[in-house]
Amino acid sequence: MTSPGELERTLRSQLRGEVDFGAAARALTTMDASNYRRVPAGVVAPRDAGDVAAALRICADAGFPVVPRGGGTSIAGQATGVGVVLDLTRHMNALVSVDPVARTAVVQPGLVLDRLRDAVRPYGLAFGPDPSTHARCTLGGMIGNNACGAHSVAWGTTADNVTELAVTAYGGSSYRLGTGWAGAPDGLRELVAGNLAVLRTGLAGGFSRRISGYGGLDALLPERGVGVARAFCGSEGTLGVVTEAVVRLVEAPRAPVLAVLGYADESAAADAAAGLLGAGPLTVEGMARDLVPGAAAAGALPRGDAWLFVEMRDEGAARSLVRGADAAHSLLVTDPAGQRALWRIREDAAGTATRTPDGGMAWPGWEDCAVPPARLGAYLREFRALLAAHGLRGTPYGHFGEGCVHVRIDFDLVTPAGIARFRSFSGELADLVVSHGGSLSGEHGDGQARAELLPRMYGPEVISLFGAYKDVWDPAGGMNPGMLVRPARLDENLRFAALPPGGGELSHGVARCVGVAKCRTTEVGGPGVMCPSYRATGEELHSTRGRARLLHEMLAGEVVTDGWRSREVAEALDLCLSCKGCRSDCPVGVDMAAYKAEFLHHHWSGRIRPPAHYLLGGLPRLLRTVALLRAAAPLNAAARRLPPPGLTRDRPLPPLARTPFTRWWRSRAGESRPQGPGATAVTLWPDTFTEYLSPHTGRAAVRVLEAAGLDVTVPRGPVCCGLTYVSTGRLDRARTVLRRTLTRLEGAPDRPVVVLEPSCAAALRTDLPALLPDDPRAHRLAAAVRTFAEALEQYAPHWRPPRLDRPVVGQTHCHQHAVLGDAADRRLRERAGLTGELSGGCCGLAGNFGFEPGHHAVSVACAREQLLPSLDAARDSGPAILADGFSCRTQIAQLSPYRAHHLAELLADGLPIEGPADSP
Repeated sequence: MTSPGELERTLRSQLRGEVDFGAAARALTTMDASNYRRVPAGVVAPRDAGDVAAALRICADAGFPVVPRGGGTSIAGQATGVGVVLDLTRHMNALVSVDPVARTAVVQPGLVLDRLRDAVRPYGLAFGPDPSTHARCTLGGMIGNNACGAHSVAWGTTADNVTELAVTAYGGSSYRLGTGWAGAPDGLRELVAGNLAVLRTGLAGGFSRRISGYGGLDALLPERGVGVARAFCGSEGTLGVVTEAVVRLVEAPRAPVLAVLGYADESAAADAAAGLLGAGPLTVEGMARDLVPGAAAAGALPRGDAWLFVEMRDEGAARSLVRGADAAHSLLVTDPAGQRALWRIREDAAGTATRTPDGGMAWPGWEDCAVPPARLGAYLREFRALLAAHGLRGTPYGHFGEGCVHVRIDFDLVTPAGIARFRSFSGELADLVVSHGGSLSGEHGDGQARAELLPRMYGPEVISLFGAYKDVWDPAGGMNPGMLVRPARLDENLRFAALPPGGGELSHGVARCVGVAKCRTTEVGGPGVMCPSYRATGEELHSTRGRARLLHEMLAGEVVTDGWRSREVAEALDLCLSCKGCRSDCPVGVDMAAYKAEFLHHHWSGRIRPPAHYLLGGLPRLLRTVALLRAAAPLNAAARRLPPPGLTRDRPLPPLARTPFTRWWRSRAGESRPQGPGATAVTLWPDTFTEYLSPHTGRAAVRVLEAAGLDVTVPRGPVCCGLTYVSTGRLDRARTVLRRTLTRLEGAPDRPVVVLEPSCAAALRTDLPALLPDDPRAHRLAAAVRTFAEALEQYAPHWRPPRLDRPVVGQTHCHQHAVLGDAADRRLRERAGLTGELSGGCCGLAGNFGFEPGHHAVSVACAREQLLPSLDAARDSGPAILADGFSCRTQIAQLSPYRAHHLAELLADGLPIEGPADSP
């Protein structure tokens, strides 16, 4: 028998694409977005169709199975495999051509849907199917799953929008499929001819979302035009590999209008959905209040406890629909921005579904079953009762106009009792779906999650036909075995079984990553941050999901075998900027910055660390020593000539200030503005960056806070949030520093603590109580932390900031976006007449990250994605450039001709001049 090593060598010798049987490549592909885990032998990234054919021939000769993989967002396990995974996203991702007259496009399987949509938008065209993962799912994956999306009410499934397919089968044979028998594999025509009765009766009574099994086989009937390409769609990689596709495009509506209809409850909305289809809607989406936070719903949605989002082609059609609907309340939105805001509520609801109200996790497995729309209301009532009977929780939502329901359920997939309940519930739910004439899968395929249950939906003759169809295409059974035909049990290969019991917060955290791959989006614009390193490199290794997968495998110990000393995990985490964007942007709140800190803590335990960990990780202590020695000037001069060892030579170090902030503060004793007896006292936190590198920011903040009538004090001794120690994984040192800080603050009265540096404020709010969970002082300090804008809004609500009346551009700090929020900042800027939006994304410097060797290219790439272009675009309007983070200001200064300011500085400049101005 051929060994994995021999197979790898043969593939390397005959393929132009990459062949990787290493631990990291295998670990990255053990899971998709499902509950399942299978360990592959290796990963191949074919360069072209010739590589695909060679790989399938070599693997067949060696007896290794193959699974094709696109974005890896399948939720039923069909993108995992035990043989060779074909990664079709690396090279085979081209949009080959567009014919706007014929309204077709030729695409390769690894092309991300949004790239196709962006390319055809100038022609007024679109690809109709639009699953929620449109920013990272691939056309090949959509064909494999027969994906649908919100607009399938108008434009159908992927199968409805594919006209031709180039397919390579296990063994290397290639086919060109379309309509008619030309190009089909031998034996397929004969199989259909011998089973006409089964095709006409066993697959009869279908509806638009009958995706389960090889449910499109009836397309091969002569009266249906012998749609061989259509029948291939939805085969989940079990028949062959798509290497190219011709897809149909549709005319995009020029000015769609959104009608939001409010109903008393979910069942009422579901009952109403089918009645709206006669109006010709583009979408009919449904959700209930338990998926919508109160703040999001307040004022934005019409009254009710459930809603239908109905998109129509124009305003006239939308108004007609509202008049004819039986909704208690309604809202009509014509403004594109307003529509986007409402759709964001609907999209955010999909993320909310991954969590239970008490913060627990809900899992896929029954994500997308469907029933005929007229049966949806009755089905949902019985579904809710079935959940309750099993003691389970889940919140359905989805494509009500087609009877397709998304739901994640809080299964216990770890203990034997929980897994047994998962199995019994799955069987009962399958029976319920079938009793309503439904499909076990309505959108995402059956994979391992539901294939075992297909006999409950289809009779034995149809199941036998499915097996024969598979065997025509794949007689050796090498294409994605265990899916659809002769499937694995639905409770085998569960990904949680590999994790050690009692693995702690890291184990829970990496298990929480469900793999939907929002971190893989490359869409530019918007407030999101995650995941800057992936956006710079395009490598799965550098995505939040990829890092979570590697940590999962490190804890499992099967693929990544050297535990905390793992080089693979260290390499993946090296380019993590610790931006914390995933903490807020990931649907399940994966916090890779925290996981990186814990990994580095263990990885370097008992060993000499890289110099940067001591220099930059110990920055507060180092700079305090320099200040005590009054050595800032000679150190600045030395750094200009030669950077310290262990740091990059690609960028200069920011100069140290001659006079630290607290020295200036002590020098003005008795000069502070006298406040009235009722003035609120606030403590201004002298973070390391403000103290030693940007004291003018602190001075500006004092001036503004005092002008607002606040009584400002500053801690007497040195205090530190521990951020630099946390970011380099020196967690024991961070705990020591934080305890010392808390002790120094014990004599100070309780008062709000104003922190100017967003990263330090975020560290005090989140890292401090996490590192010292049993110290009540830590929780008190975390609760007292306020950003500069929050302090002014809460404690000086009647103060009127100076009117600056200028446009503003710049950077929202990553930690501000992810941890602190910027609502108060937006309101303060508006009151000061600062108009415009700050850049999303990440500046790329990220504290110590941009000064460490090997990071400069990624650091610059992050800045060039959104930040620097936004500055250049606004140059002619003479904007104020705003960046509250010291790293952001440094990056702007070093990579552009602009100088950025903290909001405190901008406001201070607008105050009346009192006495001699402070120099930086």
